[in-house]
Amino acid sequence: MKFFSFLKYSICLIYSLFILVLPVFAGANVATKGEGDEVPSYVRSDITGYDFHGEDLHLSSIAGALARDADFSDVDLHGTTLTLSDLKGSNLNGIDLTDTLSDRVNFQKTDLRNAVLVNMIASGSSFAGAQIEGADFSYAILDSEDQRNLCKIADGINPKTGVSTRDSLECS
Repeated sequence: MKFFSFLKYSICLIYSLFILVLPVFAGANVATKGEGDEVPSYVRSDITGYDFHGEDLHLSSIAGALARDADFSDVDLHGTTLTLSDLKGSNLNGIDLTDTLSDRVNFQKTDLRNAVLVNMIASGSSFAGAQIEGADFSYAILDSEDQRNLCKIADGINPKTGVSTRDSLECS
């Protein structure tokens, strides 16, 4: 009797682990944002160099992704999760990152000109060498050192929101 209990327990444990690990190997998974609308998910994916120009990817997840030198220009990514992603050197010109969770993201040397980053949480992220002319960081949560460094280069007015980059970063 103990053998069958042990066997049953072992099978349940193996099945549970299989179900939990399966999405990791699935590549670009698909989630749903509304009735009939599918949202791609690039969790832990290598999307280096991909061209997403102008796509609607809002509410998707790009967490843990390697997305260096990708083209996200004019992409709607509001409400997404970018946590632990590497976007170094990517084109994010005109991107909408409103209400995103972007903690610990590598934004180094990205083109964030005319981007909307309103209400973005970007703690632990790096913006070294990023171009931010016309970007709107209103109510974004940034590390204080990043904010000070971005204020040194802040210039322009966002064409969508009409907000000055310097004002949105609360530069003195």
